[in-house]
Amino acid sequence: MMKKITPEVTELAAQLRVDSVRSSTAAGSGHPTSSLSAADLMAVLMQDFLRWDVRNPKNPNNDHLIFSKGHASPLLYAMLKAVGVVSNAELLTFRRFGSRLQGHPVPPLPMVDVATGSLGQGLPVGVGIALSGKYLENAPYRVWVLLGDSEMSEGSVWEAFDHARYYRLGNLIAILDMNRLGQRGQTPLGWDAPAYAERARAFGWRAITIDGHDPIAIDEAYAEAVHETEQPTLIVAQTVKGKGVSLVANKEGWHGKALDQEQCAAAIAELGGLRNAVIELHAPPPISTEPPGITPSAKPLKLPLEEVGAKVATRKAYGDALAALGAARSDVVVLDGEVSNSTYAEIFKKAFPERFFEMFIAEQQMVAAAVGMNVRGRVAFASTFAAFLSRAYDFIRMAAVSRANVRLCGSHAGVSIGEDGPSQMGLEDLAMMRAVEGSTVLYPSCANQTAKLVATMADIPGISYLRTTREKTPVLYAANEDFPVGGSKVLRQSPRDRVTIIGAGITLHEALAASDRLAKEGVPARVIDAYSVKPIDDEGIRAAVEATAGAVVVVEDHWAEGGLGDAVRECLGGEDPVFARVIHLAVRAMPSSGTPQETLRAAGIDADAIVHAVQRVLETGAEERLCYLCGAPASWQIAVAGEDEPSTEEDACEVHARGHRHLAHVHAHEAHQHGRHPN
Repeated sequence: MMKKITPEVTELAAQLRVDSVRSSTAAGSGHPTSSLSAADLMAVLMQDFLRWDVRNPKNPNNDHLIFSKGHASPLLYAMLKAVGVVSNAELLTFRRFGSRLQGHPVPPLPMVDVATGSLGQGLPVGVGIALSGKYLENAPYRVWVLLGDSEMSEGSVWEAFDHARYYRLGNLIAILDMNRLGQRGQTPLGWDAPAYAERARAFGWRAITIDGHDPIAIDEAYAEAVHETEQPTLIVAQTVKGKGVSLVANKEGWHGKALDQEQCAAAIAELGGLRNAVIELHAPPPISTEPPGITPSAKPLKLPLEEVGAKVATRKAYGDALAALGAARSDVVVLDGEVSNSTYAEIFKKAFPERFFEMFIAEQQMVAAAVGMNVRGRVAFASTFAAFLSRAYDFIRMAAVSRANVRLCGSHAGVSIGEDGPSQMGLEDLAMMRAVEGSTVLYPSCANQTAKLVATMADIPGISYLRTTREKTPVLYAANEDFPVGGSKVLRQSPRDRVTIIGAGITLHEALAASDRLAKEGVPARVIDAYSVKPIDDEGIRAAVEATAGAVVVVEDHWAEGGLGDAVRECLGGEDPVFARVIHLAVRAMPSSGTPQETLRAAGIDADAIVHAVQRVLETGAEERLCYLCGAPASWQIAVAGEDEPSTEEDACEVHARGHRHLAHVHAHEAHQHGRHPN
């Protein structure tokens, strides 16, 4: 068998090399040398092991191939040409605007399940795909991951090694393209194959070391790996970067550089000329069950809803809602970062242990596994403390690039967690999640609202984030209340309202307390629950601001940058800006341990601070416009080169707004911070 396939594999490998060089030269950029080193590894895989239905890329039994070293995309696209998915003409559109063949692979290109290129992510995502195959589907597919040796320095790779061993993922095979050279020189271990193998074995993996340019050795290693059922396999393949092209083979300084036209022609000649063979991949096993993730819900959704006034933490409501959702939908799975007794994901675990996956203290792996399960059609929820999701932010960012549907929950948000102190306080999470392309950011204030939003999240496309609170808070909404994404709720309102107070989560309760006190003082206040932080309710908030003559107080348990305050300011800005008098209360100094009420008071975001802010904003008076961006009086002119002196207040507002786009604003803003600036 080995002798029969070797000549065919040699020709296929040469074709893959030629096409990798051609496409990158046509683009004028790319990573041909990183592609050349792995051509033999991929040729053998295609010839004898990869089971993938070209005519049905969505076949649920197709193997999965992840190019974790996504910069080797010329090789992947050459493979797609070799199986007839990409034409020769399309191959030469590599890296061009509008081409499917982007610089690093992205869905929905066939065979590309997830976006890669941020190193250290392919194997963790592969763990998620393998978990689904083994534990949720009992499916026969294998997960192949091509790793670069530089990315073996990423901690996320070793999180994946650990979890693959723990879950006995014999359906996961990693291929290490050990070509010795990284971007700027030699990798830490160079060609020390035994060192990589020993590390893998220490993590409980089977490890096989081979010559990565010997088709027979490659074939034998793959054959050994596919017969393993309980142990993941790492194949350490010693290769030469730039293999087959003497100009660049094993040479430093060629990473990420395309050959010019003359060099390309010489390389093609050295590789034996152009080839246009189209091969037939092995078929996946027959489909014997329905594709994953499309089985209709067996039962109607029955959310656990509380009586108005009952005190329940939103984090507990999250766990209760997950269990209810799991009872209604067989496609729901839950992952947690070893804090399920705090996030209350343990409620789902107790109800559906077969669909709960413990990710331990490995937040990157947790998010990556959720992305991998999404590849298999699972509705994945992943939870940990809001503060710790920052460790996984690059995975969240790349999940958006992958167009993955992933639901995240961050508990213990803000200073209101109290005694645990600042290391546990999620104060950046709203800013982080709002910055993710296409994301949805939700911040419920009570148990019933949380339950409804969890149910909604199950069908939200893209990255969705739910922020929950440690403290028990009163239920504000009746069981029949609905909470559409992009909406808000008005909890206090009258025709005589003089100010709009906007809060969410814990600060909404402080806003309500402040509103009650203000009412006794003869100052009616409109209170808005901005539970949908992104998308925010532009129409509702702008209407409230106009109804209260532009007097606004925004209060949030978050750093001042990037959270609810900025969302409100953006809402008031845009093409038709509202020059409102805005005071933004937020956490502006490093917090410390204390009771929740002490930490809220120290941060200046409790009911007392809100009452004081309302008094200040009303003292400013409707005759003085304030900038919707920074809260400063718009009459403060910010110097812009070439601007004339404003002649009216309206002109002053326009000059001030334009000044925000000018570097001089930085200095002007600092100069005013200790003067009349209302913030």
